[in-house]
Amino acid sequence: MYDIEQLRHDEFPHSAELAYLNHAGIAPLPQRTKRETQQAIERLSNNPTDFFGKYASPAFEALYAAIARHINAASPGEIVAATSTSAALNAIAQAVEWQPGDNILFCDLEFPSNAYPWMSLARDGVEARRVPSDNGGLTLARVEQYADGHTRAVAVSAVQFFTGHRADLTEIGRFCRQNNILFIVDAIQAIGHMTFDVQAMNIDVLATGGMKSLMALPGTGFLYVREAVAEATRPRLVHGNSTVDYIHWLAYDLTMQPGAGRFASGTPNVAGLLSIAPSLKLIAELGPDNIDAHTTALTRYTGEALKREGYEIITPLDAAGPILTFRSRYDSETTDRLVSYLEQNRVVVCKHLDAGTDAYIRVSFHCYNIAEEVDRFMEALQGFVN
Repeated sequence: MYDIEQLRHDEFPHSAELAYLNHAGIAPLPQRTKRETQQAIERLSNNPTDFFGKYASPAFEALYAAIARHINAASPGEIVAATSTSAALNAIAQAVEWQPGDNILFCDLEFPSNAYPWMSLARDGVEARRVPSDNGGLTLARVEQYADGHTRAVAVSAVQFFTGHRADLTEIGRFCRQNNILFIVDAIQAIGHMTFDVQAMNIDVLATGGMKSLMALPGTGFLYVREAVAEATRPRLVHGNSTVDYIHWLAYDLTMQPGAGRFASGTPNVAGLLSIAPSLKLIAELGPDNIDAHTTALTRYTGEALKREGYEIITPLDAAGPILTFRSRYDSETTDRLVSYLEQNRVVVCKHLDAGTDAYIRVSFHCYNIAEEVDRFMEALQGFVN
């Protein structure tokens, strides 16, 4: 394991005063990421032309190479910048050549970013099948049950935002590849917490925003598209920089870039996207497997503490990750007051509603959280008076 006290001191100084347990909502920036983002903004404020030519272009090449290593993509050419998970998945949804009668499977507990892009395809005669959750998420058994000869894609969250369920990407990916089904993964809750191998897992498309597990700025992220899959797409969203000769502005040549480059979406948020690089470097230094073991242990520690107090936990602790969710003992409005009370006591968590009106509280960890913060959370939770 890494030196967690040094990590808290050097990269997350807020942890000295604040028990921040909402990384599945938005994560604080590591100090190194804040510094490098500030440097990029400073360069943009002085000579942005020089910044783009001498700094940003090579920095982007290095970033794509680092991302490719992180997920074991075959080439940096399979990576492109994205503004969010939903923007990336919408781009894919509008690029696959669907046929009327095709269907795509996703779990009925997915975040809207991994549901609405597929539901919108109804206008093209594509059925979006909401598969009932199994132990809090999508499982191979459910995929096998709901897939048929017209299933073109399966979309799944690596770690489910609401329940914290961790999908078995290797098994689902194997099934999809064997049956010529596109395997699409929303990685926003997992990309900084666990090891990804898109080749071994047979992942065709992986999308993530930067502001959660990756600990980068909002409005940033990336999209991975396996080369063979990218070449078979016909994007409907064509931007100025998604064509091969885009620098020749007035040529109006719609020949798409090879690989994931065809999904480029215009001038990027350069300073924001460059915030990914230092955070990704920190994750690599700590080791995704180490982060995974640490945050999983915190989830289970929290689960045991909540069970002792009689709370109903919906997170499957036998296959947990960085997220734990439990049912509130109060209605939605009172749960809002509880969350505010916790924040007044320097503990930050999140409230969620299920498909109805039942209220839940979600606790989510990252590499620098410690058990003492869980103890503070439990003490504040018990101190709340309705």
